Amino acid sequence: MKKKIFGLIFIVLVLVFIYAPILILAFYSFTNASQIGAFQTFSLKNYVTLFNTEELREMIIGTVLLALGASFLATLIGSLGAIGSFYSSKRVNAFFNTLNEIPVINADVVSGFSACILLVVVLGIGKETFIPLVIGETILCAPFVYLSVMPKLKQMDPSLYEAALDLGATPAVALWKIIVPQVASGIVSGFMMAITLCLDDYFIATYTKPATFDTISTYVVNATKGSHTEIKTALWALSTLIFLLVLGAVLIMNLKSVRDEESKR
Repeated sequence: MKKKIFGLIFIVLVLVFIYAPILILAFYSFTNASQIGAFQTFSLKNYVTLFNTEELREMIIGTVLLALGASFLATLIGSLGAIGSFYSSKRVNAFFNTLNEIPVINADVVSGFSACILLVVVLGIGKETFIPLVIGETILCAPFVYLSVMPKLKQMDPSLYEAALDLGATPAVALWKIIVPQVASGIVSGFMMAITLCLDDYFIATYTKPATFDTISTYVVNATKGSHTEIKTALWALSTLIFLLVLGAVLIMNLKSVRDEESKR
């Protein structure tokens, strides 16, 4: 009984440690306070400023478009890489699994600086083209998509693909109609994770983005160094909205997976 109580207390403390800063920030986003701790009255001025400021709107739209484009490419590359590795020999599979872990463990600052050196300095691709930024974000996200798809492949019956080929299906048809539906949940999870990583990334965006373009992360860092209070507090509202969207997406995905498991029984 005591172990259960201590375990419950420990879990509660961990959750408080993780979510308390986010909840505090969300609370103050609905006030007219100029800084955390200076509570005055409830207000929606931060959300009004967020949607009425053209600079903020352009930054948000640009970041979302970047996240969607880079996440699509990362999902395509990571999913095909996982499928190809899974159906390769054990040595090739182990090699690609190890190779995929390097960018996951590697520091973002190293990945960002390396991408900048390779794409901008060595290959001479100008930052104003957005190509280095898109490639850098894709490199960041693709390994995580790989990790999301691979467990679903291991859960799948490997004989399904071979049976489809024996029945006359081409490899492309078997891939699209047999394998993809089986690992669709992993692909969707990888895509959502890729979007989250793109929205959160700072170092790769800093090294590869055009000088006139800001992502949410780079804009937030630059705004905290400035003196414009209204912009700073409006970013509290932006952080709250991003948290709520991510929370909603996670809940929907979990509910869908629960329903799918119940329907299979």
